[in-house]
Amino acid sequence: MITLQKNQLRFDFPQVHPEAVCTLELIRTLRIPDDGREYPLPPGFARFPLRHLDDHAARLPEHWRRRGGVLMPMHQAEAMWINFDAPGSYPFALKIATGKVCAVSGDEWVNHLNLDPQDYVVVPEQPWLDGYCVEQGLIRQFVAMPLGKGYTAEEQLTGLAEHGGLQVIAYPMKREHYESMARKVHALYSEMPLAEDGDMAIGLAPGGRMRQEIYEDPYGLDAWDQRHASRCFVSIANSGQWMALTG
Repeated sequence: MITLQKNQLRFDFPQVHPEAVCTLELIRTLRIPDDGREYPLPPGFARFPLRHLDDHAARLPEHWRRRGGVLMPMHQAEAMWINFDAPGSYPFALKIATGKVCAVSGDEWVNHLNLDPQDYVVVPEQPWLDGYCVEQGLIRQFVAMPLGKGYTAEEQLTGLAEHGGLQVIAYPMKREHYESMARKVHALYSEMPLAEDGDMAIGLAPGGRMRQEIYEDPYGLDAWDQRHASRCFVSIANSGQWMALTG
């Protein structure tokens, strides 16, 4: 089940486990220079607004209506990063793609998980993602550019300007794997002494370079329940389209 709560995209898997919940936020940020130099991670500002596409179906292009999902606005050359959370600490594998190009591996999108090279992030271990991973410890910032002009990652890799936007698939950890892990953690803590209290269409293009680690999967492919994945498309509208669609 996918819902929106205060501009936060929420994935719930009650059929897997009551605690199987993860959230995703798209955060405005400063655009760093694309000059070949490396920069520290820039600060985050407010969340981008998100709206259900179904609420504005009458005004949408046909291909947006077919794929469904949610809608967000971005100005050309505006930058963003993605914030992840698992409120109950239930582990998830998340695949992130822009225009059907995997942001973690740089390969074309597939609907299953790969470990070599790893093409997903593990939440809550990975708290955020600021851009496309281009090599170990180095990413290029997510930056909005018009689709069809040759700038986006999708066009640079595939030569096509078909999809744009952002795609997300969430895979919860298998229930039996999570419960086994939880029992081990409980047993470990029960043996520890008590401590004293302490103190329209827009795509995403690769922008400037910055340092960020993509954490390796500590659980392995077999831990993830790939039968119960949920996918969401995030279509990106320019500011004029956003006003026309949402008022």
